[in-house]
Amino acid sequence: MDVIRIEGGHPISGEVTVEGAKNSALKLMAATIMAPGVTTLTNVPNISDVHIMGKVLKRLGASITVAGKHELVIDTSSVDTAPVASWETPYELVAKMRASTAVLGPLLARFGEAVVAMPGGCNIGARKIDLHILGLEALGVKFSVEHGYIHATTPNGIIGANVLLEFASVGATENLMMASVHAKGTTVIDNAAREPEIVDLANLLNEMGAKVRGAGSPTIEIEGVEKLHPVESHRVVGDRIEAATFLAIGGLTGGPVRVRGFEPVHLGLVLKKFELMGIDIQRGDHEVTASRTKPLKSVDIQTLPFPGFPTDVQAQAMCLLSVAEGDCIITENVFENRFMFASELDRMGADITIEGHHAIVHGVPSLSGAQVKSPDLRGGASLAMAGLIADGVTTISDIHHIDRGYEGFVEKLQALGARAERTSIPDPDVELDD
Repeated sequence: MDVIRIEGGHPISGEVTVEGAKNSALKLMAATIMAPGVTTLTNVPNISDVHIMGKVLKRLGASITVAGKHELVIDTSSVDTAPVASWETPYELVAKMRASTAVLGPLLARFGEAVVAMPGGCNIGARKIDLHILGLEALGVKFSVEHGYIHATTPNGIIGANVLLEFASVGATENLMMASVHAKGTTVIDNAAREPEIVDLANLLNEMGAKVRGAGSPTIEIEGVEKLHPVESHRVVGDRIEAATFLAIGGLTGGPVRVRGFEPVHLGLVLKKFELMGIDIQRGDHEVTASRTKPLKSVDIQTLPFPGFPTDVQAQAMCLLSVAEGDCIITENVFENRFMFASELDRMGADITIEGHHAIVHGVPSLSGAQVKSPDLRGGASLAMAGLIADGVTTISDIHHIDRGYEGFVEKLQALGARAERTSIPDPDVELDD
């Protein structure tokens, strides 16, 4: 099996350029289904989740050409003539990632029908799609769930309506936006998600000819149009979560680490919390530099939808706070299982107590290298963070989680001066011959 080995205690500094946002690229790829023809996406990260979404689109009949390292040319003109049912996505592909439901809205918009496998991905939450279903039902979509698949139909077409989301769900907001672009009339989404990735999707839809207004605010209005057209080129927004990870590394090790290729405003509260921890943050155009010369300080954190503190940066913050002076409480309000990372960090000498959706973090002077398992995408990257300052060697297994969201993660660590390597070791679950 593949593992990442990190020898702690070496100086970390330098510059990193982040890739396009995973959480945006996957939805933009799905959106191309609605615009028959050739759409080119640039700044697409070369990660496993993107590869899976590419296979989903190909299964639906699309063709994808990798024109450059981060450029995808997607032709969806033949999706409706595919040899398989063009509105069905298979379990063996979409069950591998939680973004699988992103194709639901586009398939409904183009074909009025969809069969989509229940989502998979990281084991950080129940992945309930109740909000997706309730919202789409308000637009006239009929649902049934059979044998692990969601069956959706639009017997009377998609009808514009007012939809109030109980929670500002990113996935539900995206599906409602995409499904309603061809609706009869106008759709209004209240308590919509406000993440930068929502804005990126709305921008692409508008470039395709949709009429989406208010993206980035709590109220989004979509006026239905007859058809969409492909887009010559659309650049994926920079990955704010990857940026936050490397800025946290700069703050943890002292840095300085300069992170380029994203918008600092997309990390507003994260950067503020980092500053309260004692990290020096220097903002620039499309870049931020993080460094530290004083001890880390404890601060309380609670995760919330954007513009609140993102759940995808909670593990990185916990790593920082595990070696900060004092005690603090981290409250997880988005995913109920996102504290699985804490038990692995405890193996490295951290002192963290979990009580429901609260983590009580008691700062310790130092961490020790250990064998740990990546429990999920962000938790795995945060264990690598911890390994950079730990005494001795840290070996991280189950790194396929990290591959889902970070391109060239080890290489970027090495470029900052880390003694890190990706290597293969015998699988401990396989019995060796006598």
